[in-house]
Amino acid sequence: MSSVILRMTAASVSISHRASKIVKSIMKSGDLGIIDKGGIKNLQTEADRSAQRCIMASLNKLFPKAHLIGEEEWDREKVQDVDPDWIETTLDESVMSHKDREPENLKNIKEEDVVIWVDPLDGTAEYTDGLLDHVTVLIGITVNGKSIAGVVNQPFYNYQSGSEAEYSRAIWGIMGIGTFGYNAASPPTGQNIITTTRSHSNKNVNASIEACSPTEVLRVGGAGHKVLLILEGKAHAYVFATPGCKKWDTAAPEVILQAAGGKLTDIHGNKLPYGSDVTHMNSSGVIATLTEESHQWYVDRMPEDVKTALKFVY
Repeated sequence: MSSVILRMTAASVSISHRASKIVKSIMKSGDLGIIDKGGIKNLQTEADRSAQRCIMASLNKLFPKAHLIGEEEWDREKVQDVDPDWIETTLDESVMSHKDREPENLKNIKEEDVVIWVDPLDGTAEYTDGLLDHVTVLIGITVNGKSIAGVVNQPFYNYQSGSEAEYSRAIWGIMGIGTFGYNAASPPTGQNIITTTRSHSNKNVNASIEACSPTEVLRVGGAGHKVLLILEGKAHAYVFATPGCKKWDTAAPEVILQAAGGKLTDIHGNKLPYGSDVTHMNSSGVIATLTEESHQWYVDRMPEDVKTALKFVY
């Protein structure tokens, strides 16, 4: 019998593909239904709303005892109102094929122990600006405050090639099994390429990046996209020294990076907590790298005044 974590991950891969089809169809329609939620580039589109309904209704049908937290508002009592065509219940076979590799610590986890964090459209501002490769669908699976499995789906992977793929690209990972679905590569030697926010920069963000002496800075959207840049060797580190991203932004990318041997923490080097009762904001920023060894180098270079300003809040 496969564990609930393996089945949740397999379901999340299938669900992410269904949500990505919705995201693509709304973009193709040209009617994005943009709402300004307040703040800097804090937008919501019909793709955010519809993809979340798809993901939440599907997860709720398959795992009704799990605790679900999404970026957008949703009502568990109204899941029956979701379009039946949006509800995905299949388990991805490529994930289920790893059932014989499951570590023992995953086998006794109960459904009610799991908190699932959902960002139906990470990179909404980039979605509205047409920077479609920045956009991801994120589903992070956490237990006892720790991220242990997750999916990062790119609906518009290789969209500039001129041929629209039938399926999106789903990158998934489970602690103790590994990370799958992407082209692993190491970043170039002799350089220090840092990726950071495109639309939420400030003096602390810039001071922290400067302290790391980058050879190049990639200012892009979406936490999921930034971590994929690290995994595929296009950046050495993701440095974001300000509050802004939320737990649903980091839960899935964190575990995928960690399952590949990398590390994601706040700027102090603290692990991010994912219990159901924690503050949703990552108040003390994010640092992510491809290896644990290189991670400490960036933590050590965070300016003291920035670390003082960004206190760790549960």
